[in-house]
Amino acid sequence: MLSLQHLLVTAALLGAAVIGGGLFVFSSFIMRSLAQLQPQAGIAAMQSINVVVMNVSFIGTFMATTALAVIILFIDVGAAGSPSDRLSDLGAVLYLVGTFAVTAWGNVPLNNALAAVDADSPESEPVWRDYLARWTRLNTARSACALAAVLCFALALTAA
Repeated sequence: MLSLQHLLVTAALLGAAVIGGGLFVFSSFIMRSLAQLQPQAGIAAMQSINVVVMNVSFIGTFMATTALAVIILFIDVGAAGSPSDRLSDLGAVLYLVGTFAVTAWGNVPLNNALAAVDADSPESEPVWRDYLARWTRLNTARSACALAAVLCFALALTAA
């Protein structure tokens, strides 16, 4: 029979993998594709993406994985600190700080600022170029952290 901790770490691994992979494709080729468009078209496309991403499947997975990471850390408070626990805790921290917090305090404010931009305005081009660079840099970091969390969760499961 699997333990509750094993099930939580497995679920967190799957959630972090889905989110990390989704974020990876943005840095890998979606943002590069948008950068090749005229600024007005790139802005309009990203504004649309930022609306459509607010759906149950993405936000549900993102927030459920965040909750799982918090639960994993909470369960391990005061625990003996086995190698498996330390690895799952590291995965949880990587996801919470590197994926959730970077999203909340980095990418989301950039998205909110872009939502207020008139894509057809002549002033939109420098805003778009700055957005592309900053958003993609932050996104690459949060993707890497989510995928590093996956590795930690996987190692935790094999060390258990």
